[in-house]
Amino acid sequence: MGLPLLSRKLEDRIEALTADGSADILAGGLKGVEKESLRVTPDGLLSRTPHPPALGSALTNKFITTDFSEALLEFVTPATPHTWELLRTLCEIHQFTYGGIDDELLWMASMPCLMSDDREIPLARYGESNVGRMKTIYRRGLGYRYGRKMQTIAGVHFNYSLPTSFWPQYQELEQDAGDADDFRSSAYLGLVRNFRRYGWLILYLFGASPALCKSFAGRDDLGMPSLDADTLYEPFGTSLRMSDLGYSNRTQSRINISLNTLDEYIHDLNCAISSPEPEFEKIGVKIDGEYRQLSVNQLQIENEYYSAIRPKRVAFSGERPTAALRRGGIEYVEIRSLDLNVFDPVGINQNAMRFIEAFLIYCLLEESAPLDGAGLRNAAYNHAGTARHGRDPAFRLARDGREIALVEWGNEIMRGVGAIAEIIDRAGDDSDYADAVAAQAVLLDDADATPSARLLQELEEQGSGFFRYALANAKGHKEYFAEIAPLERDRLALYEEEAAASLRRQAEIEAADSISLEEYLEKYFAAV
Repeated sequence: MGLPLLSRKLEDRIEALTADGSADILAGGLKGVEKESLRVTPDGLLSRTPHPPALGSALTNKFITTDFSEALLEFVTPATPHTWELLRTLCEIHQFTYGGIDDELLWMASMPCLMSDDREIPLARYGESNVGRMKTIYRRGLGYRYGRKMQTIAGVHFNYSLPTSFWPQYQELEQDAGDADDFRSSAYLGLVRNFRRYGWLILYLFGASPALCKSFAGRDDLGMPSLDADTLYEPFGTSLRMSDLGYSNRTQSRINISLNTLDEYIHDLNCAISSPEPEFEKIGVKIDGEYRQLSVNQLQIENEYYSAIRPKRVAFSGERPTAALRRGGIEYVEIRSLDLNVFDPVGINQNAMRFIEAFLIYCLLEESAPLDGAGLRNAAYNHAGTARHGRDPAFRLARDGREIALVEWGNEIMRGVGAIAEIIDRAGDDSDYADAVAAQAVLLDDADATPSARLLQELEEQGSGFFRYALANAKGHKEYFAEIAPLERDRLALYEEEAAASLRRQAEIEAADSISLEEYLEKYFAAV
């Protein structure tokens, strides 16, 4: 096959998977996107208005919900094998949303807009049902634990599962005679471990948050230089969102979640959900009749654990994520380390999605030894270092007890991802995936062409601070969606009908509640 400089394990697996001439063995995996955006006023301030009624119920609308705040929208696409369909749906959801938010804008960057303090940030509300109230209490707890500003950082989550037809062939190739669900879960965990090892490359290639408003920092000294009177930045930064300023918060650094077996992963998450944390005990649970958080434990629920990647399974209504995983094993993975691409109106493009798909398959097929404490520390060091300094030519990653240049290691990975891309392309008899990988490979040789560098260049060329730049681009993106062809009648009806139906579903959920909130929470946490 002429595969260049691949590891022996990866080359053997690729050759075995393609030996029978099957052109679509790696093509057609399901992909979905969850894209977050803050609603802001025309002058760039965080919106204080409730979730717009025209968008339906944030609790039950399958396309449009909210994350931490009433102002933090989350757009959800159905899973599909086609990246073009993902992009179309995202575009349509944006068009529909702009029609329902009057003169407000969608903030186009991951780092948030101008704000003064936590009190300005309204918590997301989901109605008066027990499940709705629980979701708000969880968010109130996040605010008490980590501060509300950190929760307004936005990103893109990419969900992926390999084709169903892949698994029997791969299990046979690996000479595994065990349970199919167990095999699939073990393979996905191998992918997760390798993503932790190699995920710094995603930050380098797609990071787009090297600067932020000083209002986000408040009175804290973040140890960064000023670009202007209102902007802090890292000269070689890629993704401050994924640094210790954002989701990689220090509070959770003591929580060790094993990625070596599914049983260990579930056990460690459940331990964190049931283990008291002294700092959180000081907050209290219910004060003067109001819940401040769901518990005083290290994690309130599984989703509080911040990780660049999560193994997932679609849960039943009211089912805990760990219970879903125990029931049927890992069904897909969720990638959480993508910044909003400030140069794309919907925050992501097809080239990015195609590269990430090939990268994830590479992570699955490459050798993936168990991760011990030292391995996890190396992964965390590489992740944090790339987020803050990834474009610095002097920056070095840690690998197997020695230092290595990011470009050198990145090129090794890129060769493997490129080999995967070529196989995916065979199904469509085109070069879409290989072209996507080639486009990213260029960035290893030219750090100035990365999104993070391009953003800083534009700030400097325009003599603009981050806030003014982001506000101007948010207005530009709104104009873009106003100028493109309007939604076709049947597509508009799809989103209108879902919004109306979601309001009815919320009302039905509220009417069906027959127990108190306290009883509901007790039953929820007892179900393991």
